Amino acid sequence: MPNAETAGYQFNHTMVRVKDPEASIKFYTEVLGMTLLSHYKFDSFTLYFLAYDHSGGTQTVKELKDSRFNREGVLELTHNHGTESDPAFSGYASGNSEPGKGYGHIAITVPDVTAACARFEQLGVPFKKKLTDGRMKDIAFILDPDGYWIEVIPPRVILGPGDE
Repeated sequence: MPNAETAGYQFNHTMVRVKDPEASIKFYTEVLGMTLLSHYKFDSFTLYFLAYDHSGGTQTVKELKDSRFNREGVLELTHNHGTESDPAFSGYASGNSEPGKGYGHIAITVPDVTAACARFEQLGVPFKKKLTDGRMKDIAFILDPDGYWIEVIPPRVILGPGDE
């Protein structure tokens, strides 16, 4: 139970750097169904904030933008200008390879993992782990345009003893 000092805290967003914002925004909106809440352009970088719109499309653009800091589960994509056209650019570390393992993945919950994975396969989305791979047959990992891992899970996953 939170103490009085942290009772109002909420987890707002996670930020990842992207090479090509057009490709990334297309992936997160068209493949994963997120909504672009807002974006902010600065001299050397642009920030894009995405999340799921569960209002059934009733929120206006202004309401979506204004909700940015008052919700959980927001993904911030940061684009450092010039990376999209730099042939020497080797990409960002996904956090899952050497050196410097650290950051691992984001996760999305879907109502039907099998149907979602079939759709991802039909769209040509690369997989890191298919449902048929490994011991955990109810989760998959797909890759975004920058190679970041996205775990695809059902509404309830049982990981082990004590998690039932």
